[in-house]
Amino acid sequence: MTRIPASARTARTTRRGVLGLIFVGLIAGVVAVIAAAVLVRQAPTSSSRSSLSPPSHSSPSSPVSPSRIPPGGATVFDDSIPAVAKLDPELRKALRHAATAAAADNGVEFRVNSGWRSAEHQNRLLREAVEKYGSESEAARWVATAETSPHVAGDAVDIGGSGATAWLSGHGAAYGLCQIYRNEPWHYELRADAADRGCPRMYADPTQDPRMRR
Repeated sequence: MTRIPASARTARTTRRGVLGLIFVGLIAGVVAVIAAAVLVRQAPTSSSRSSLSPPSHSSPSSPVSPSRIPPGGATVFDDSIPAVAKLDPELRKALRHAATAAAADNGVEFRVNSGWRSAEHQNRLLREAVEKYGSESEAARWVATAETSPHVAGDAVDIGGSGATAWLSGHGAAYGLCQIYRNEPWHYELRADAADRGCPRMYADPTQDPRMRR
C-alpha cells in the first residue's frame, strides 16, 4: 500500500477548504440576489398607490371638523350630520329617492363616506394628499382645492359600499345622479337632465374637469 506524503495530504485538505469556502460564497451571493429581486417586486410604485388607495376623508389623526363623518357612519337620511344636512337640497332629495328605491329593490343601503366639507377640512385633505402621493400634481387627481371642490359647495357626495355604487352605476341616471370621474366610482353629483339624456361623459380624473382650473 502506497503512503500519501504528509505534504500532499495537507495540500489536498487545503484545496478542499478553499473550494468549500468558494461554494458557500456562491450560495450566499445567489440568496442575496434572490432576496433583492423579491424586495424590488414587492415595492409599490406611485401609480399603483394612486389607483388602489384613494385618500381617506376621515383620518383618525385629523383634527375634528364639523364636516367629517362620525365613526358610526351616516346615511343619506341623517339630517343631524352636517356633511349630509348641508348638501344641496336637490342633490339630497335625489339621493333619498334613489336610496329608498335601492333598499326596496335589493336591500342596498347607501352609506355616506363624505358629503359637504368645510373649506378648512378640504384644505387639510389636500395637504394630506400631497404628503401621501408625493406631489401636488398627483394629489390633484384625487383631491381638489377648497376653491374648486364641489364638496365644499355641497354639490357632491361620496357613497360607500360596493352594492350601492354598483346600483347607482346602473340606476343612478334615472334619479339625476351621475359618476363624474372614472377614477372615483364613489363620487356622485346631480345632473338634473340625466333622466332624459343620460349622464355626461366621465372625466378620467378631476384634473380633466374644467371646473378645477378656476
